[in-house]
Amino acid sequence: MSHSTVPRGRAEAKTAERDPAASDDAAGPGGGKGGHPGRLGLRIRFRRDRTLILMTLPAVLLLLVFNYVPILGNVVAFQDYDPYLSDNGFVAMLQSPWVGLDQFQRVFTDSEFWHAVQNTFVLFLLQLVLFFPVPILLALLINSVVRPRVRAVAQAIMYLPHFFSWVLVVTVFQQIFGGAGIIAQTLREHGHSGFDIMTDPGIFKYLVTAQMVWKDAGWGIIVFLAALAAVPGDLYEAAAMDGAGRRRRMWHITLPALRPVIALLLVLRVGDALTVGFEQLLLQRQAVGPDASEVLDTFVWWNGIRNQDFGYAAAAGLVKGVVGLTLVLVANKVAHLMGEQGVYKK
Repeated sequence: MSHSTVPRGRAEAKTAERDPAASDDAAGPGGGKGGHPGRLGLRIRFRRDRTLILMTLPAVLLLLVFNYVPILGNVVAFQDYDPYLSDNGFVAMLQSPWVGLDQFQRVFTDSEFWHAVQNTFVLFLLQLVLFFPVPILLALLINSVVRPRVRAVAQAIMYLPHFFSWVLVVTVFQQIFGGAGIIAQTLREHGHSGFDIMTDPGIFKYLVTAQMVWKDAGWGIIVFLAALAAVPGDLYEAAAMDGAGRRRRMWHITLPALRPVIALLLVLRVGDALTVGFEQLLLQRQAVGPDASEVLDTFVWWNGIRNQDFGYAAAAGLVKGVVGLTLVLVANKVAHLMGEQGVYKK
């Protein structure tokens, strides 16, 4: 009898005799009975993907050590934490007295905290309106360049500032827009009065946004260019044959292709609304004063590290984390209502 005419049951029995483990795993997850037909068992999937699992283990361990284990330290938000009670910080955490929600009551009744919240949201809205569209526009501009060499040079020039530290970025702006900068000196040489944008609290929020655009806008276009590269060229050719001009092709083909990416990045940006640049603002705090530069991150740092009020700073940071998580969930729900996937599926 040929192999093709062997009854199905006898063929499965022979397979089970050769590899009992494969037969158990194929029955369902973990080798149990009653699994879904065609679903691989846990052991088979582990053997198949063990190389990828081993490759991701270092990243997972780093994530656990530096992102999840420190979450346990939020317990000091409910304590009057004193690190000098013991040489071991963990032991000091166990010995510090509990104060319940007193630290949170201090946070919500502190006018300086609410002032930092106000500055944070003002900067976030400015960056959302003035910074978020810039990578999209740059990606569309670069994508319209025909010559590959010109496109590569433009991308390299736009990417370069991303690799500069904030110390260098602030220094460059100081040398250009500061009181002793190039523009101010040039105006004085021609009989005009100089200016110092770097120490003007009234326009500080616009200055911070301009620094972020110059530093990170070029790096942000990478995701959008990758999305544009996945658009089939046949769509543009068919639209051109139907008489669609460049603007109509951009409106009906390019922008719809970018819509899922825009929705995803917008959700992530909203979730990161309360983080508007710690190092950037801390470097310029003394130049403009805390009234213009104080945000939640600098507020937590100033009270926790400089004033060593660790419990109070931890409570403020915990409030920020909860609000940020809420914003992510709300923004992701809005993305679902718009028909996009967002950060995760429904």
